[in-house]
Amino acid sequence: MPQPQGAELEAVRARRASLKEKYLRSPSKRPRTTVRGVHHLALICRDVEETIRFYQETLGFPLVELVENRDYAGSSHFFFDIGNGNLLGFFDFPGHDHPEFSETIGGVQHLALSTSDEEFANARKRLDEAGIPYIGPDRGIDNSLYIRDPNGVGIEFYAEQLGLFEGEPLLE
Repeated sequence: MPQPQGAELEAVRARRASLKEKYLRSPSKRPRTTVRGVHHLALICRDVEETIRFYQETLGFPLVELVENRDYAGSSHFFFDIGNGNLLGFFDFPGHDHPEFSETIGGVQHLALSTSDEEFANARKRLDEAGIPYIGPDRGIDNSLYIRDPNGVGIEFYAEQLGLFEGEPLLE
């Protein structure tokens, strides 16, 4: 994906600074959120078994439920435990075309999952053993590792505590 350069880059940075000034509130002035958190993310997969094998056997996310989609007869809805009471859900839609992944408006760029340093190293080892390509740690970022699942979904293993970004608290 081409990145902005020169004057265009400066305009993008100025716009970001303007938005930050206008909307970002200090922790003491932020309202409380209106929800309790993520119950589940719902993504679409091409193949139920391939997705289960990848997430449960390769990544170590236990499958916790597999049922028929209540909104679409014949479709499966299944969930993996991704820790901290959060679930990663998938649907399949038999009979529908599933184009290859593309980075586009409304698409998921990636899902960043918090992991300990030990589990970060274990994930890297499992990916190496399975021959699954990844990006990172690189670019001066030692605590991120990026992969694509069999459906094209971007996953980041992020060796950072929940609620922190680059060591700085986002939530207080």
